[in-house]
Amino acid sequence: MIRENTQPQSYKTWFEPIKPLAYDGETLTIQVPSQFFFEYLESHYVDLLKLAISKTIGPSGKLQYSIVMDNSDIEHPYGINVPTTDKSNTKNPSVRVPLDLDSNDEKKVLNPFVVPGIKKINVESQLNENYSFDNFIEGECNRTARIAGLAVAKNPGTTAFNPLFVFSPTGLGKTHLCHAIGLETKKYHPNLIVLYVNAEQFIQQFMASCKNKTRDDFVRFYQMIDVLIIDDIQFFAGKSKTQDTLFHIFNHLQQNKKQLIFTCDKPASELEDMEQRLISRFQWGLSTELQIPDIETRSNILKRKAYSDGIEIPDDVIDYVASKVKTNVREMEGLFISLMAQSSFNKKAITIDMARQLIDRFVRNTTQEVSIDYIISAVIDRLNITLENFQSKSKKHDIVLARQLAMYFSKKYTDYSLSAIGKKCGNKDHSTVIYAIQTIENLIDTDKQIRALASDIEKNIC
Repeated sequence: MIRENTQPQSYKTWFEPIKPLAYDGETLTIQVPSQFFFEYLESHYVDLLKLAISKTIGPSGKLQYSIVMDNSDIEHPYGINVPTTDKSNTKNPSVRVPLDLDSNDEKKVLNPFVVPGIKKINVESQLNENYSFDNFIEGECNRTARIAGLAVAKNPGTTAFNPLFVFSPTGLGKTHLCHAIGLETKKYHPNLIVLYVNAEQFIQQFMASCKNKTRDDFVRFYQMIDVLIIDDIQFFAGKSKTQDTLFHIFNHLQQNKKQLIFTCDKPASELEDMEQRLISRFQWGLSTELQIPDIETRSNILKRKAYSDGIEIPDDVIDYVASKVKTNVREMEGLFISLMAQSSFNKKAITIDMARQLIDRFVRNTTQEVSIDYIISAVIDRLNITLENFQSKSKKHDIVLARQLAMYFSKKYTDYSLSAIGKKCGNKDHSTVIYAIQTIENLIDTDKQIRALASDIEKNIC
């Protein structure tokens, strides 16, 4: 147990030299090389020793040290006098250290979120009450993820969705879904420890634990969590030590049937500078994508927000805003808040003209992040086909044309590889993407209708 919860070099330095001397069914006596060795163990590994003794011997287990030394009386760091033997036998004096194990034997494990000393049951979940399933609007774009999230909340750690890996570009609801799953889990299982943490916070805590030499406490804290939610794990890329620590935490929690939930801005298979053993574990359970919401879902999101804020807004205004901001729900909601604020400050009713002026200022003059998903949305909106049909194996002319246009503009406006473009556009290979690009280039040169169509789509992309 100790080996599994310490780094290999630390184990070799501080535990391999220990020699077992005696065991009477309740007390384990071990020999350590020096007083310094004894004090170091007590300063850095006392909580781990307590847990190990408790789990292997039992709650009444005790640990007794025999310290190899030549000096006389020494003082135990906790104030217990350590008697030496007489001068004819000064090599092996011993001290009995009761482990004082009780129902809160893990309370001294450092909690990186609060001051040290907090009890396990008081770990703050860091969940936002505003991000619940009640205001998470369901649509074709997120239905699978929502259903999986509800299943996880009801039976954390025991479904096939462990880990649950949710991915999408920014602003499509990953964070909202994470908080909703956590809150719902707390409803069904109030005694479970649920913790939400973003990747950057995790990394900062880990770096602090290394600096303060409390890395073992950091690991043990996370190993106590029942439902661990880590948001934006793409920020772990290139951080090998953090990845190694996450790997061991993952294994411990997964083996003990604890629930793991991760979000990312891309599928696990596309993560770069990430250890393969971690990527394979991200893929053990369910990977589900949050897609760009259709206009109906976007309208429903805005209607829900207006209702929650107690604001009456005409449906035509909501539909207009939803039609203009297509790829980022967070941006759409931000624009909506600005619209309500402008109405309130100027004491004017919200109209389409007001929405149009705001969109002209804040959307069209803002550089949009051009992604493959953004391009696909622009293409299918213009051709009036569904995302489901776009990604299907259908060979209908308008659907094939949509895929080819999306591949053409993705190559023109993004830095993605041909393979990545093909994967997004109906799971096609790179040779199909090359053919599509050549086809559209030829059609733009020879077909006026296609040229006009491509020009319309390009205006929306740019």
